[in-house]
Formats: sequence, C-alpha cells, structure tokens
Amino acid sequence: MINFNGDILANESKFLNHNNRGLRYGDGLFETLKVVNAKILFWEDHYFRLMSSMRILRMDIPMEFTLEFLEKEIISLIKTNQLESTTARVRLNVFRDAAGYYLPENNDVSYVIEAVEIENPFYVIDESPYEVELFKDYYVEPGLLSTLKSNNRIINVVGSIYASENEYDNCLLVNNNKNVVEALNGNVFLVKGNVIKTPPITDGCLNGIMRKQLMNVLESVEEYELKEESISPFELQKADELFITNVITGIRPITKYRKKQFEINVAKKIIGKLNVKVRLS
Repeated sequence: MINFNGDILANESKFLNHNNRGLRYGDGLFETLKVVNAKILFWEDHYFRLMSSMRILRMDIPMEFTLEFLEKEIISLIKTNQLESTTARVRLNVFRDAAGYYLPENNDVSYVIEAVEIENPFYVIDESPYEVELFKDYYVEPGLLSTLKSNNRIINVVGSIYASENEYDNCLLVNNNKNVVEALNGNVFLVKGNVIKTPPITDGCLNGIMRKQLMNVLESVEEYELKEESISPFELQKADELFITNVITGIRPITKYRKKQFEINVAKKIIGKLNVKVRLS
C-alpha cells in the first residue's frame, strides 16, 4: 500500500497522470528514510532538509506539513503494511501539483509515501569486494541545485547503467572542475593517515543526512582529523581507504579503484560509534 496525500491506496493504483510535473519536468524532491521498529532514523534532519529544499525550489509548504504530521503519515503507512516490527525503506516524494508548462500555474504540492521491508536494523560493514570507477561522460554542476535530493537524477541513472555494463559495483561522479563529488548512491569519504576528507557542499555533492551524522561522529574522535576539502582523482590511488555513506547502508567500504586495493580499518572503527548515535537518536 502507498500513501497519496493522506489516502491509503493499493500499490498498483493509477493515481498520477501524464500532466504530473514530477514526470514532465522532474519538478519534485524526495527523502529516502530508514525506519526501524516504527522509528524514523534521523527524522528531524530529513524533515528540515526537505523543508529547506522546498523553499529553494519555491514550493508552497502546506500549513499541515509539520514534523509531527509527516511523521504520523509515514508511521501510519508502516503499520498499514505491517512493517512496524521490522526495518523498512521509505520514500517520501513531494512534487509540485499544478498545470502549466515550465511555469506552473501555482506552487501547491502533493506527496506520495511508499515503504518496503529491508534487512539490518543497524549498520554493519560489508567486507565483500566492491570496485568503483570514475564516471566522466557527464559532470555534476557545482551549485546549490546539485546539493538537493531532487527528482532530477539522470546522471545517477546513466552512471548506474555504465557501471553495470562495465561490471563495476559503483561509480564516482566528478564536477566541472574535475574534482570527485560523490558516488552514484551516496557521499564519499577518503582516508589518508589520520586525515579523513569529504568534498564540501560547494563542490556540488548531495547534502547527505548520513554524511552529516558521520561528520558529527568524526568530530568527536580525537585520533582523526576531519576536513571538508575538494578531492582530486589523483588522490584516490594514494588513499588508505575510501567509503560511501547513505542512510540505508550506513558505511559501504570501497575495496578497489583501478589497481589500488583499499583497507577497511577506519570504517570498522567508526561503524560502532555510528550505531551508538542511532540508538541514542
């Protein structure tokens, strides 16, 4: 079952039509949430990112779109789908609901919530081989719009197809300045000695929720120095470790880039601290 503007509908319901602006122009935003035993992880961070993104896109935020209202709608769907005692992946999609061409007739919005069951209530390190390559067919524009989790993810789609065709597990995206920005499905962290780097938002990377959580964790660990700095592709083969972060998998170590094999030591050390943060949140 899905939630469309508060109505619970069958998953196969045809409730959108060809005029939908999310379909026609990518005029929408989404949040990917992890819900464990009917508790939304990092919900306030997700909510405020969504509200900020809606303002940036000049969407009218309905009066009822409070933190409590949207949480209630999500948990209601979780219970309807009998997922309240397990772990679920939830997608909350908000799109401008108006006729018009590029210029919408108004800035009203609609929302859709969907939920599916997944494994692992907490975060674990997957040590299986995971190889990446740079995706250089197209570049990320370093600007504010690139940092939003919008429906405009075509570079991620094409990059995923490229990775599949060439038997890579993932690809790293670069911006117009030829700096590494992020992976296809999350933010990137690079470890060299006791320094851990992640690209700054100004480079065009997604303003990731797990990126924020991990940065908070690392700032409290004295043995590592966290830096928000641009990452050159030349740094990748000199790194000790590389890993990808998102709210579903937590930390995904990269084991190989070209001829370079990476360690997984730092990722193992900080995964426990991340799970502590989850339990306390």
